[in-house]
Amino acid sequence: MLIKIEAIVREEKMEDVKAALNEIQVNGFTVTQIMGCGTQRGYTEYVRGSKIDVFLKPKIKFEIVVSSEDWEIKVIDAVQKAAFTGDPGDGKIFSYEIRNAVRIRTGEIGYDALQSEFL
Repeated sequence: MLIKIEAIVREEKMEDVKAALNEIQVNGFTVTQIMGCGTQRGYTEYVRGSKIDVFLKPKIKFEIVVSSEDWEIKVIDAVQKAAFTGDPGDGKIFSYEIRNAVRIRTGEIGYDALQSEFL
């Protein structure tokens, strides 16, 4: 079974999450800069005396594909600990099953497509 984990975290927690993933020896992940809002619906700011409602805040999205539920638990635990501040806006973690994965260069599928040939 392949499992994809998506974690949306604060921008300032990106390096902490990367370090946590490296510490548990996650070999590959994708990082994307995104904008979004959660239940707090942004915030109000004053710029040069004008009120501005900021609904979308910059966030970082990590995408990680793992090959077992054991790895799913390890990754979620590591990301949650690294991204935690205790304040609203810490982010969310989602996980779901992937039907398949294909390495474009070699045509390997499933678990083999995730493995590094350099290990």
